[in-house]
Amino acid sequence: MGRMRENPRYNVISMRISDEEREHLEGIMNQTELSISDIMREAMGYFAANYVQIEAQRKAA
Repeated sequence: MGRMRENPRYNVISMRISDEEREHLEGIMNQTELSISDIMREAMGYFAANYVQIEAQRKAA
């Protein structure tokens, strides 16, 4: 039997991105040595922490 994880992750989310976006993401992966999943988790955390300011900038544009 497999080892039990403290915080198991069961949910999978997929998204389509352009070749340019993929290249940009691969550049981030190479610079940070993080996985795509880790980068996306950090991006979600950043977005959640800065949502109010991001929305204000969108409305101002």
